[in-house]
Amino acid sequence: MTNKSTVLRGVRPYGADPVDIIVRAGVIAEIVKAGTGSGQVVEADDLIALPGFVDLHTHLREPGREDAETIDTGSRAAALGGFTAVFAMANTSPVADTAGVVEQVWHLGQATGLVDVYPVGAVTVGLGGEQLAELGAMATSPAQVRVFSDDGKCVHDAAIMRRALEYVKAFDGVIAQHAQEPRLTVDAQMNEGLLSGQLGLTGWPGVAEESIVARDVLLAEHVDSRLHVCHVSTAGSVEVIRWAKSRGIKVTAEVTPHHLLLTEDLVATYDPVYKVNPPLRTSADIAALRAALADGTIDAIATDHAPHPHEDKDCEWAAAAFGMLGLQTAFSIAMLTMVNSGLLDWHTLADRLSVRPARIGHANGHGQDLLVGAPANIAVVDPSASWVVEPATFASKSRNSPYAGMTLPGRVVHVLKAGKASVLGGDLTC
Repeated sequence: MTNKSTVLRGVRPYGADPVDIIVRAGVIAEIVKAGTGSGQVVEADDLIALPGFVDLHTHLREPGREDAETIDTGSRAAALGGFTAVFAMANTSPVADTAGVVEQVWHLGQATGLVDVYPVGAVTVGLGGEQLAELGAMATSPAQVRVFSDDGKCVHDAAIMRRALEYVKAFDGVIAQHAQEPRLTVDAQMNEGLLSGQLGLTGWPGVAEESIVARDVLLAEHVDSRLHVCHVSTAGSVEVIRWAKSRGIKVTAEVTPHHLLLTEDLVATYDPVYKVNPPLRTSADIAALRAALADGTIDAIATDHAPHPHEDKDCEWAAAAFGMLGLQTAFSIAMLTMVNSGLLDWHTLADRLSVRPARIGHANGHGQDLLVGAPANIAVVDPSASWVVEPATFASKSRNSPYAGMTLPGRVVHVLKAGKASVLGGDLTC
């Protein structure tokens, strides 16, 4: 760390009037009149500064599936997408259900250094749903895990879920639930409805998600603990979460970019790139999700970035893996669906992409307002730009993006990350 200054010249914090943001020693040292700051100048006229984004839900695949992604490639994709912190899900191989595995993920993230990588610990041993994992050991490890999830699988046993919620209270942890009643989704392939019948694909009813959300908010209320609902996808789930929040239950929720934009109609192509868990839903569900994100019922946008090698996606629908890439397109999809529609302004978008996710996951130093003294975790974006999605150019090792060929608005232009080193320009300039 040096005392050398970097000046974001003429940048507009949250879309406000232009200023110079001067960064020194990893923090915002000064905010002065545009054109008056001194130091290494980065021209940012007409660009918007936002707090660096925080992704509560990323699959980095390492250890075990380095053919799909690594912590290095996933971190690079995250940084290019404007993220300065990501939470790496536990469904690796081996599963991140011990202090040793989460420490490995944490150390690899530290060594890469492009974003802060926060390991998510498994709730149950091997994601098996039968025995609690080493929650306390993971929490007290150097990784200081505070988010626990069996994502990819539901903690379907109510007694196990209750015990997990009780356990994490001791260190203000949170259980992030993949809400999917397994007995209602056996062999399910897409959203249950008229279209699933027409296509001959086993349906995935919304109630499979909603019933688990309803059960878990009641359990969270009963034990007075924190629950986070992953990838909310239905209007019914939104209503349950809204009701729970009205009662003061400690529940938060996230929505993915793809559930804010893409509908089940795309499944009619039988293109496995649209196969995702939970499935793409209806336009009515999308409208409810956007409204809930706008009014704060849903707290965060989280990518559920799920890379897969081509052989796991370039096959028939039934055999294909669930999941989509999301890190490098998240900002543009959020801008398209929420900002350009008038549902969110730049301040509230920053709240949903940075402030609340950082608070939920205890990502210290992230999600802070762009004020003097704050860590310089900053995403600089160009709202007037547009770009064509070309997955072959992504930093990710995988290519399973549902947006290939689409023209999207807005680009991340610069990323600064505070800490041991500031990251600006160079390899991380889009």
